[in-house]
Amino acid sequence: MTIKLLAIGKTDNKELITLIEVYKKRLNHYIKFQFEIIPDVKNSKNLSENEQKQKEGELILKKLSSNDFLVLLDEKGKEFNSIDFSNYLQKHMNSGIKQLVFVIGGPYGFSDELYHKAKGKIALSKMTFSHQMVRLFFIEQLYRGFTILRNEPYHHQ
Repeated sequence: MTIKLLAIGKTDNKELITLIEVYKKRLNHYIKFQFEIIPDVKNSKNLSENEQKQKEGELILKKLSSNDFLVLLDEKGKEFNSIDFSNYLQKHMNSGIKQLVFVIGGPYGFSDELYHKAKGKIALSKMTFSHQMVRLFFIEQLYRGFTILRNEPYHHQ
């Protein structure tokens, strides 16, 4: 199985980029992982929230194949602790899914079309984080999940 993370908009914080790279490298020891940045929608200041969500949704949909198992990182999604999330990953690996795709949307969330196509929604917290921080937090949680599955000492209970 491949895990892909899609995110709208680039990160220009060098410290975050460095940490994301550290966890991407670590994660690739466990599973094939891809992280793809989708450029921000042009002239978004001239668009309504709905128009921006629609345009971002179109860009995200272009990156998906028909067999992808799509999960949105959404504030209204299911919350997990780290052990439960590792079990969630294991369940999907055991199911025969070829590609599990997680998506971090833009500032206003996702288009209706993406919500309908998604097979799940996950919330990282009840708190709101910047889209740049969420990337790091989620990749670290993926890494943590795999260390839990391998019974490695990274996660302490």
